[in-house]
Amino acid sequence: MSSDAVKKRKPKVIRNESGTPETKRGRAEGDQDVRVYNEEVELEVRDPQQDYMLYKNTCAALAKLMAEIQELKAGGAKVGSVEIEERRTQCSVHFITLKKLNRLAHMRLKKGRDQTHEAKQRVDVLHLQLQNLLYEVMHLQKEIGKCLEFRSQHEEIELVSEEEFFQEAPAEISRPHVTRDDQHQLTLARLDWELEQRKRLAEQYKMSLARKEKIQKAIEQKREYLSSLQPGLQNIMQASLPVQEYLAIPFEHMQKQAEVARHLPPPLYVLLVQAGAYGQACDKNLSVSIRGDVDEAKALSRPPEDSQDDESDSDAEEEQQNTKRRRATSGVQLDDKRKEMLRRHPLSLCVDLKCKDGSVLHLFFYYLMNLNILTVKTKVSTTADLSGAVSAGELLNSESLLNCLYASDHGKETPNPANRYQFDKVGITTFGDYVSDLGHPYVWVQKLGGLQFSSGGAQSGLTGSALSASHMERTMKLLRGRLQARLALHKQFSSLEHSIIPVSSECQHLFPAKVVSGLMRWTLMSHQEFTELGFVQHVLKAGLVHETDLFFMAAVERGTARLLAAVVMNPRYPEVAPLFSLSLHWKGERSGRTDDNLRAMESEVNVFRSELQGPRPGLQLLTNQIQRLCVCLDVYLETESQVCDGSEGPKEFPREKMCLRTARGPSRLKPFKYNHPQGFFSHR
Repeated sequence: MSSDAVKKRKPKVIRNESGTPETKRGRAEGDQDVRVYNEEVELEVRDPQQDYMLYKNTCAALAKLMAEIQELKAGGAKVGSVEIEERRTQCSVHFITLKKLNRLAHMRLKKGRDQTHEAKQRVDVLHLQLQNLLYEVMHLQKEIGKCLEFRSQHEEIELVSEEEFFQEAPAEISRPHVTRDDQHQLTLARLDWELEQRKRLAEQYKMSLARKEKIQKAIEQKREYLSSLQPGLQNIMQASLPVQEYLAIPFEHMQKQAEVARHLPPPLYVLLVQAGAYGQACDKNLSVSIRGDVDEAKALSRPPEDSQDDESDSDAEEEQQNTKRRRATSGVQLDDKRKEMLRRHPLSLCVDLKCKDGSVLHLFFYYLMNLNILTVKTKVSTTADLSGAVSAGELLNSESLLNCLYASDHGKETPNPANRYQFDKVGITTFGDYVSDLGHPYVWVQKLGGLQFSSGGAQSGLTGSALSASHMERTMKLLRGRLQARLALHKQFSSLEHSIIPVSSECQHLFPAKVVSGLMRWTLMSHQEFTELGFVQHVLKAGLVHETDLFFMAAVERGTARLLAAVVMNPRYPEVAPLFSLSLHWKGERSGRTDDNLRAMESEVNVFRSELQGPRPGLQLLTNQIQRLCVCLDVYLETESQVCDGSEGPKEFPREKMCLRTARGPSRLKPFKYNHPQGFFSHR
């Protein structure tokens, strides 16, 4: 039989899951052969547990039938055999049962979801009603709170006390018979009395304003009169300028400087007053002036206004900016802190020391506000050209010109002990890294400004202006002496570089008329080059050399003999004499450590410096020492040849100096002392 014939013989089944009973009944009356089957009705009476058991049993039976079919096929049964067809039919029935159970399960799921949705809707409705009720409760509570917190404007008015009210108020306002028993009426009466008083005070205020306007008009008239006098006074001052210049009394300049001086920090102000007083009383060639930005100094001295509001506003702006940009790195923050800590006051002082030859020493004094120390920078102005001498390059260097003005005052570290802890916070290891930009904090600079810090040495009880005045005169003399000494050395170095030893007429008697040995070379050395010399090691071990000293090499020659002199010049020259170390290259190499006569020559120039000082202040000391060295070399060479062979000596070094004895003692020392005016050499 074909499948079409089977379909025609099967009865038609209509499943209506959502139709109404009326439609079902109408369909049944119209078509008697159609059976109406409603699974929803059946779903109501079926037990889900029984359906689950039916599902398990059906699956087990289906698996059993499949296994039997597999066994039959394995046993050789044909595909269309009766046993296989029967089992296939049973399997089809079981599949139909599984499909029905699947539909029922889906229907149960849909029904459960619908019931859950309806329950959630009911819960949402109840929750919404609860929220509405809570909102109404909160609103009512706020309104109740507003009513409880309500304050009438009359409560903010400071009324007079009740006793004062009953004493001063008239009877028509106070009404004691009513207000003493009724608090409300008492308050109204007190408010009426307050109103009356304020009206009376307002009238008095108007009268006071009118009187104030009259006084202001009178003040303005007097002010206009005074301002009209100013042009005339200025004309008088301008006309008196030639008289001020002629009498050396610059009133106008002093007045302007006094106005600016009010904004100086205390140390610079002390220095200004004391230096000006010393210049007027003792040194007419000393002048003091103020430099810098006056407006910025005024801004520093002006007290901050509304600092709290400004800080709160700035904090809010910073918070907004921080949300938009990246924070600065820690390194940038440290640099900013260092700059702020090393910040200088906008005003500074310039002290000019003039010398007789027209040269000027400019001293620029600065005040570091956060470190509370003074620093100084220097500059030298001369009328002559000082660019000729190469070896004199370090003499007028602003970084080393004032080194050791007082003993051991190098100006590399801050004298304030508190600065060490400040430097640790911002990562500054040494102040010496910043002296080229900020200036040198010498101890004498602090004392000129009236600053004195605790240290290991003895301290005076003076402070402020008294301390500055006690050091002013000596310091100014040392500064002028330092400039004169360096300028004199500069001129001498120019001659020494050209192999000329300048000996003044006042010092000619210290040397014989004829000196054969001569200076061949004069050069500048560094500290490193000096320490590498072999014949100066004993000087280094003795601690007589410092990095702040100046180092030079002099070469004195006569014939085949060559004398090298390493010269150490202290910054305090001529107060501290130059130190000579000798090495002779003639018939070998000799030095003061190996030759007693060379040691004696070193003594002649190093120990007996008082003979070579010359006229005060002893600015010819260096050239006299070099000239004495040439004379001693002549004596050494001329007498050494006689000691060697006992004859008149070789023709290279003929005897030209008159000596009483050519050698003396076991060490055979030579006569290096020159006796004037006899003109002979003798032993010491």
